[in-house]
Amino acid sequence: QVVLVESGGGLVQPGESLRLSCETTGFHRPDSALAWFREVPGREREGVACLTSRDRTTNYPDSVKGRFTISRDSAKNLLTLQMTNVKPEDGGLYYCTVRFRTLFSQCPLGPAEYDTWGTGTQVTVSS
Repeated sequence: QVVLVESGGGLVQPGESLRLSCETTGFHRPDSALAWFREVPGREREGVACLTSRDRTTNYPDSVKGRFTISRDSAKNLLTLQMTNVKPEDGGLYYCTVRFRTLFSQCPLGPAEYDTWGTGTQVTVSS
């Protein structure tokens, strides 16, 4: 059984940094992916970073490219999202997610591509 538990959310000011963590207990798929999504009321859940489990290739949307970094420590069952130079539009409920289906290309950023989700950690960006 895969259990995902996010932590690290909070209130940050624009321009500051924040590091989110996700315990990925039970996830050991070698040919799949892990990702972070964010959700704000009234909008579709948006992928902000993903990573392939085989070679750790990453993928980011243009909105966060150069500011967010996803990484994984397999030995510690830990997925992290380092957020730098945060903007007000980065606020939202951040979810960690994993994919069980085999991946044959770049890790995707669409929510339908992922199978199990954590309960989220809230990030608020405000001065």
